Amino acid sequence: MGGLSIQHILIFLVLAILLLGRGKVSGLMGDVANGIKAFKKNMADDAHDTNMATSGATPAAVPSAKIVQEEQLKTPLRDPVQPS
Repeated sequence: MGGLSIQHILIFLVLAILLLGRGKVSGLMGDVANGIKAFKKNMADDAHDTNMATSGATPAAVPSAKIVQEEQLKTPLRDPVQPS
């Protein structure tokens, strides 16, 4: 008596689509999908950071973005602190 049957769920979904419109529902689902993707990416980054911490790797052993850019460009980057 108190449970939700498949008919109740379908009626609720039809009413939600009628009230909100298809554009808002699809936009909401897109936002949910983007949130899930961002969550998975951050979880993977955290797992990578945890693995580096437990493996004993030091930050000096990991190349920084500046070093990688210098190697890719084959030209030294200027230090923004020192005037030219």
